Amino acid sequence: METGLAGSYFDGTTSRAHRVTLAVRDGAVHLEGDVERSTPLREMRVAERIAHAPRKLTFPDEATFEADDQAALDTLLHATGHRDSMVVRAQQSWRGTLVALCVTSCVLVLGYLFVLPAGADLLAHNLPVAVERQMGKGTLALLDRHVFSPSRLPAVRRGELAARFAQLVPPGTTDGLAGGPAPAWQLVFRKSRIGPNAFALPSGHIVMTDEMVELLGDDGAVMATLAHELGHLHGRHLTRRLIQGSIVAAASLLISGDASSLVAGLPALALDLHYSRDAEREADDYAVALLERNGLPLAHMEKVFSALQGLQEEGIQVPAYLSSHPDTAERLARVRQHGRYKQ
Repeated sequence: METGLAGSYFDGTTSRAHRVTLAVRDGAVHLEGDVERSTPLREMRVAERIAHAPRKLTFPDEATFEADDQAALDTLLHATGHRDSMVVRAQQSWRGTLVALCVTSCVLVLGYLFVLPAGADLLAHNLPVAVERQMGKGTLALLDRHVFSPSRLPAVRRGELAARFAQLVPPGTTDGLAGGPAPAWQLVFRKSRIGPNAFALPSGHIVMTDEMVELLGDDGAVMATLAHELGHLHGRHLTRRLIQGSIVAAASLLISGDASSLVAGLPALALDLHYSRDAEREADDYAVALLERNGLPLAHMEKVFSALQGLQEEGIQVPAYLSSHPDTAERLARVRQHGRYKQ
């Protein structure tokens, strides 16, 4: 078979276009004109079809040929037995593109909702404690520079609360998922610029603000709050959030191809704004088990939720990245319905 096809030849070293005619015969590609060369057909590479760009034939030495008539080139390729791959054909089909988009979306959604949390949970629970502590190192110092100031609670008062919490016995293995030894923790008090709050850091610090102690006004409610935060440490919830956020940021960077720290960090920031409902329920269950193990009425937890709900009704909000108490009304109702609820 011999077919002449006019076009331009580029040698790969200069931008000069050489006018040539391409012919296929005896299983080889032959060029005639400004450049003459012959190359076995099997050694040629055919570029993928792109809607408005010329299709190129590439020689083993990276020289290229561009046909003047792209339709004639397609006919020539077909005559030589060349067939585009299934992926290339799918790219040229709007139906194939739509199917690929739907499949990709489903994979991303399912991965985000199920695979990512499960993987992060597995990693968090198998991560050495020393590594987890290193992840949280410096976080409290950063918050101290921008959010907190030294606590104004009397040292005696802080000592009393810390001593009382240290005396509480953690839930035993008979208490279900909440059982097991308590994680290492350190209670610290801070005066806050953002109002009442309490939260736990991967470093093991449980931060209680002066405003939270004042809001609760009851040592039992303070113990219930601390028990809830200890539950977050027990479940390694913040570590799971950090792992998930890192994976989402890395995936966003790979998909977008944009190394901008802002773009790469937005999904991680969105994911890290609050604990999941499951994490909150786990921490609540841990607190319930701890209070009951120590003979403390769950009315203390009800008081905590009622106080937080009152803040929400007054329109007082704290920055989302420090808020570990969303859906207060739902959680209050759940505690009230607890089978072992004690007055």
